[in-house]
Amino acid sequence: MNVLILGSGGREHALTLKLSESKKINKLFVAPGNAGTNKIAINVDVNPTDFDGIKNLVLSEDIKMVVVGPEAPLVEGVHDFFLSDEQLKNIPVIGPKKHGALLEGSKDFSKQFMQKHNIPTAKYQSFTKDNLQEGYAFLETLKPPFVLKADGLAAGKGVLILNSLEEAKKELKEMVSNQKFGEASSTVVIEEFLKGIELSVFVLTDGINYKILPSAKDYKRIGEGDKGLNTGGMGAISPVPFADDAFLKKVEDLIVKPTVDGLRKDGIDYRGFIFIGLMNDNGNPSVVEYNVRMGDPETEVVLPRIESDLLDLFEGVANQNLGEKSFSITSKTATTVMLVSGGYPEAYEKNKEINGLENINESIVFHAGTSLKEDKVLTNGGRVMAITSFGENIQEALDKSYSSIEKIHFDKMNFRKDIGFDLL
Repeated sequence: MNVLILGSGGREHALTLKLSESKKINKLFVAPGNAGTNKIAINVDVNPTDFDGIKNLVLSEDIKMVVVGPEAPLVEGVHDFFLSDEQLKNIPVIGPKKHGALLEGSKDFSKQFMQKHNIPTAKYQSFTKDNLQEGYAFLETLKPPFVLKADGLAAGKGVLILNSLEEAKKELKEMVSNQKFGEASSTVVIEEFLKGIELSVFVLTDGINYKILPSAKDYKRIGEGDKGLNTGGMGAISPVPFADDAFLKKVEDLIVKPTVDGLRKDGIDYRGFIFIGLMNDNGNPSVVEYNVRMGDPETEVVLPRIESDLLDLFEGVANQNLGEKSFSITSKTATTVMLVSGGYPEAYEKNKEINGLENINESIVFHAGTSLKEDKVLTNGGRVMAITSFGENIQEALDKSYSSIEKIHFDKMNFRKDIGFDLL
């Protein structure tokens, strides 16, 4: 069959590569894609939120399945758009409908959902400019650090963790009254700070059955030792050593099952990925946040570890017989290190030529912010590419990734040299 993947980052390159291994694939299309997807699929210059453009592409190329990479098209209702169109309604979309996408699209909705279904998470309340004084009073009941989250999508930048009560009050006012994060922060969730070690668990569900994908841990800060500004993610490790069978059993019983069952009980027909950001506090998991798609760069270590046919699993999601599909994961460790543009996550330059990619043979290069011009691969974003390697353990996999990175060059290239430092 012909399949379309929406998106242009490292996650989408990883999805494209995994799907390209399926014997059931005829043609793969990526909209808009990048220089990496261009090698294994057909890039089409259509924005993932241009639903009419997607419709034209699907009909003209006889596409039989659409896999949604990023969150924006899901929150904006691409799945609902397909179901409401006579010509598209029988084409499966891998990713939830608008109602289910609120798990990521609204922090307030997701916190209410967790509370309703007794899913462990931090104590919280939501506030707008109309009850700002109550927000101040709630902050006074909490111990620092204080966590403020914009309710809507803010491109991964809508969460503030502050140590001073005065600063927290000032930032709350900035968010709700002065729209610090635009419309996304007209409502702000304030929650208690969860202590512990973060990790992510990924679930693929057809709304009834589910498969728990490998666990992963990503590294968000730009600087070594987890210092400096937050980024979209500088690297990732899978599996997470402390996420042993006993811990993952707790995650399944306390979080995964109640989440999938809760969606069904609430009448939400959810078909796609659920990313569960977790905090492990002395072996007790609680939910930091939900995302309604795979994470990036975690996808670049999670998908390569799956040995099963990904298209077969997606067909299980579409037909609601995912429980019958075989599912296996390699025991090997995967690590990825993100190469970023100089200056990122603040101002950076694009269109720097990338050299040395032809010399990489021990690692998989997942393109993120790249473009192709006259056969040259150029930088086209802050996070440029993820270098993924396998090993019998974290150190062996990391050694391969860093060894491969030595062969790659572009002007002002930057990366963290300590991915996995806290797990070794």
